[in-house]
Amino acid sequence: MFAVHLMAFYFTKLKEDQIKKVDRFLYHMRLSDETLLDIMARFQAEMQKGLGKDTSPTASVKMLPTFVRAIPDGSENGEFLSLDLGGSKFRVLKVQVSEEGKRNVQMESQFYPTPNEIIRGNGLELFEYVADCLADFMNTKGLKHKKLPLGLTFSFPCRQTKLEEGVLLSWTKKFKARGVQDTDVVSCLTKAIKKHKDIDVDILALVNDTVGTMMTCAYDDPYCEVGVIIGTGTNACYMEDMSNIDLVEGDEGRMCINTEWGAFGDDGALEDIRTEFDRELDLGSLNPGKQLFEKMISGLYLGELVRLILLKMAKSGLLFGGEKSSALHTKGKIETRHVAAMEKYKEGLANTREILMDLGLEPSEADCIAVQHVCTIVSFRSANLCAAALAAILTRLRENKKLVRLRTTVGMDGTLYKIHPQYPKRLHKVVRKLVPNCDVRFLLSESGSTKGAAMVTAVASRVQAQRKLIDMVLALFRLTQEQLVGVQDKMRAELEYGLKRDTHPLATVKMLPTYVCGMPDGTEKGKFLALDLGGTNFRVLLVKIRSGRRSVRMYNKIFAIPLEIMQGTGEELFDHIVQCIADFLDYMGLKGAQLPLGFTFSFPCRQASIDKGTLIGWTKGFKATDCEGEDVVDMLREAIKRRNEFDLDIVAVVNDTVGTMMTCGYEDPNCEIGLIAGTGSNLCYMEEMRNIEQVEGDEGKMCINTEWGGFGDNGCIDDIRTQYDKEVDEGSLNPGKQRYEKMTSGMYLGEIVRQILIDLTKQGLLFRGQISERLRTRGIFETKFLSQIESDRLALLQVRRILQQLGLDSTCEDSIVVKEVCGAVSRRAAQLCGAGLAAIVEKRREDQGLEHMRITVGVDGTLYKLHPHFSRLLQETVKELAPRCDVTFMLSEDGSGKGAALITAVAKRLQQAGKN
Repeated sequence: MFAVHLMAFYFTKLKEDQIKKVDRFLYHMRLSDETLLDIMARFQAEMQKGLGKDTSPTASVKMLPTFVRAIPDGSENGEFLSLDLGGSKFRVLKVQVSEEGKRNVQMESQFYPTPNEIIRGNGLELFEYVADCLADFMNTKGLKHKKLPLGLTFSFPCRQTKLEEGVLLSWTKKFKARGVQDTDVVSCLTKAIKKHKDIDVDILALVNDTVGTMMTCAYDDPYCEVGVIIGTGTNACYMEDMSNIDLVEGDEGRMCINTEWGAFGDDGALEDIRTEFDRELDLGSLNPGKQLFEKMISGLYLGELVRLILLKMAKSGLLFGGEKSSALHTKGKIETRHVAAMEKYKEGLANTREILMDLGLEPSEADCIAVQHVCTIVSFRSANLCAAALAAILTRLRENKKLVRLRTTVGMDGTLYKIHPQYPKRLHKVVRKLVPNCDVRFLLSESGSTKGAAMVTAVASRVQAQRKLIDMVLALFRLTQEQLVGVQDKMRAELEYGLKRDTHPLATVKMLPTYVCGMPDGTEKGKFLALDLGGTNFRVLLVKIRSGRRSVRMYNKIFAIPLEIMQGTGEELFDHIVQCIADFLDYMGLKGAQLPLGFTFSFPCRQASIDKGTLIGWTKGFKATDCEGEDVVDMLREAIKRRNEFDLDIVAVVNDTVGTMMTCGYEDPNCEIGLIAGTGSNLCYMEEMRNIEQVEGDEGKMCINTEWGGFGDNGCIDDIRTQYDKEVDEGSLNPGKQRYEKMTSGMYLGEIVRQILIDLTKQGLLFRGQISERLRTRGIFETKFLSQIESDRLALLQVRRILQQLGLDSTCEDSIVVKEVCGAVSRRAAQLCGAGLAAIVEKRREDQGLEHMRITVGVDGTLYKLHPHFSRLLQETVKELAPRCDVTFMLSEDGSGKGAALITAVAKRLQQAGKN
């Protein structure tokens, strides 16, 4: 019994001594947590360098864009071919991807050898060999008469400018075929395939094996956005935000970046952690000075590192009693599979003895323990270095997403990772220690990179097909120059119909005289009340105008108009308005004052004088009964009488568009047009009296309220209306009315977008084909969301958040499409508005007989003010369609309040002048 204890003690002591001896000899290979965090920071800096336009040419970590923009979403289906060139064997694969509600992949494959004379010979022969193998496979599988898409996994650094093109930067691993570097490998392969007249394949994607690994795993786990290979070579890829990739146009979405991290340190960034053994190994390699990080990590080199260390230790008398064998002197005699076998739990020591004896050595027990520990240190360092670089990628992903905690999956492949018994466990542990704020799942890729190339091809063909369908929808909203000129001409014709006595009753653009015959001249002064009714809020204002200095001071109060009042009786609506006026007069201490009042009433009215307005029809959600066909000024006077508390002098009933023009006209005498692009859309302008046949007199000018929202109600613009416009119209409160307004105003743009999103979702092109309850709700997609989504400063992540608020769980790709849809709808709205405005400025120029005209347009409305692109697009359209008009756009400050008071002041001035 004592002897057994003694033996156990002796063995433990021996083990400790040997481990200490090796630790002392290889202390430089043992990396502390602090060193790993430092390496992680260095790798982050290298990534940034590789992504920057100016720094990428000199960066050692190349960060190559792969043009893979989407991961599988499960809807891929079809037959695809895949080739995998880059390892010790070459593989051809047929992949059948079927949807059927569940992700289902069936594969048939065949391996072909890659003889040295082929991979180190002539490049032409290499690709001809690959094409021959492909033809053989297609023949064997009976695929000769099918046209099939193909993905090529090519595990070498390539610079890509598109998915199906890649220029080889340099061979790595054991490949050295001549004449391939700096050429496009896809066209090399295509030429070789074309020699086989009996096969028809279309190379859709060139994929790095790392990308293939990520795609394979992403098919099974949608959280997978990183791929890592630790095999013969080592590399990683991940999904990067497009806004961070300087080398590729566009900021939308994400793209997979092939880091080519094997070259990390080629610029000297890792010199302090490289050892004499790393330097010796590098000098004896096919590519000295290159792929220095890979040479400390990957399967092609670990065995050789172990051999160099054992040789040095033997020479120093620390192993094998100082004896060396010729095999130990021979490069490549210890392979990574030997390292893995020596580190096996339990049988590791026995394996070590066997391997050493095969090398012609006679190891003692102590030698075996020491050699096993050398293997552990070398492979542990490899796992540590990999973990540090991977932790840098995970941190970058987390920061890109602005998350406190990241949940993600890393797709893993490579022989070293798969066959080494301790490697995965060590790697996972160190990664989790370095990034405690990331919940990482490691997923082993099945049939890895080759299936991945097929997945990239399947995704590429899905995206291609989907893109086609999406583009067909967006094309409906792209107006050509010819179509815009058509809208301008039709608008011009409708303006003329509206002005003429005979055609006026049938005109869709009503051209209502406002009896506003003068613009402010700066002599206006006094206190005025203004009312503003035109939306869900009602305002009462006190406006003080001082002459000479053109100064206006305003005091106002906003009151809500509940839905039941908007859609109740006319009497209830006007009683509510008078109640609000009473509250305001109380609030301002003006109960007994009899002030002149201007009433901004933003609905179509037929006026017989400035203080009479007959409502033609409600718009913007109002439905109060017994109002249409009635004089709204009389209705207001009646309500004031019913209240019997105060009396007011109602001087003018005004449209908000006219108020906008007057406000800007007060500042700029050139202003003769008022435009509103907000909840509704309308325009007014100063017309020559001689052209207004409905009003007596030919002298001077009068402001015409066009009520252009009804343009097209006679079907004249049906050629540019889409099915979505028709759906919005049919679901509105006034079907068949205000068709132009429904294509251009804030009240409806969000609803058009919603209809498009529903259609795209039904076609399976958005939100995984799932229409949420919220998306079915009319009015849920407000126009303010369009403005937010289209903001240039908004990252896709924020777009996704807006969509989440709407109950839409969107992917990155979905967010891009939604942004495009919003852009198409708002662009068309701005262009249609611009075409209408161009018709009016051209009319003004011709009426005045001018070759060239300068004019100012006063503008108001939330769409114009808040949307990031609407104003620019509108102005560009006017410039294109009315090149002989120099149009200035002036933002109105409170047209409906200040404007109403100014109109009242001008009317009072003109009344006074008339009396005098």
